[in-house]
Amino acid sequence: MDSSTLDDVIQRAVWRGLALNKDTVELVDTGLDFQVALADDAAGERWVLRIPRRPDVVERMDDEARILDLVRPHLSVAVPDWTIRSEELLAYRALPGHPGLTLRGGEPQWHMDPESHEFATALGRLLAELHSIDVDQARDAGVEIRTPEQTRQRWQEEVDQVSGEFDVAGELLTRWRTWLDADELWPDRTVMTHGELYPAHILLGDTGEITGVLDWTTARVDDPGRDFTYQFSIGGQEAFDLTVAAYEEAGGTVWPKLAEHCHELWAASPVAYGMFALTTGEPQHRIAAAALLNPEATG
Repeated sequence: MDSSTLDDVIQRAVWRGLALNKDTVELVDTGLDFQVALADDAAGERWVLRIPRRPDVVERMDDEARILDLVRPHLSVAVPDWTIRSEELLAYRALPGHPGLTLRGGEPQWHMDPESHEFATALGRLLAELHSIDVDQARDAGVEIRTPEQTRQRWQEEVDQVSGEFDVAGELLTRWRTWLDADELWPDRTVMTHGELYPAHILLGDTGEITGVLDWTTARVDDPGRDFTYQFSIGGQEAFDLTVAAYEEAGGTVWPKLAEHCHELWAASPVAYGMFALTTGEPQHRIAAAALLNPEATG
């Protein structure tokens, strides 16, 4: 976000009655869908400003608003409460805490121990709260609902689409298709999920407790494994096991092959990025996706 764009964002906020101190602005370089800035208002209260990067992001904002209204009363942590919502700008009062992960110059900056036992346990309890939201209530709220069969079919369609648009390494295709054919790896139920629950979207307090969850753009009723996968890939096996144990203790239900399924979900993440590249149509994302889908071919 350059200075002229930032000036424009500040002006948009002013037009909507939010007077911001430009000297307090801090840019956050983590989101693929939104440009994000933080700024204080005249009273010193911190605000989050989200600027949609593409038209398809604007089209999904109403969906995210419905999701926030659905999950807010069910969670023991904070979620955004939008004060300003337009096609050009979303703004809300900053939630308590700080993100566990930020990016600086494209490089990850950790503000927590990803292998923390305390975090792993708190995450399991949070997931139990989220996944316990009634599916019929989510449907009534207008949230996208995918059955177990639809979830698996959607993955099959996306593997086919990505492999038709990109040069995909043969071993990856074989792995994905083996996973898709393995009935025992897949859950027999779907639940309300966040979809990108990793430390950049999780806010932590001074003592490491989870205080809030950001960015609900990919939330829907779907495979519960999608909310465990980042913990599996980032926290390591011990932290993952602690998360699952806390989840079960708090009332969550798991299936015997959850860990193996999460391992394969993580291995299939290039498919998701390939779909993102196709959705945006932006060359830099297509180049990055090609590198993930066939590393040897791209050097």
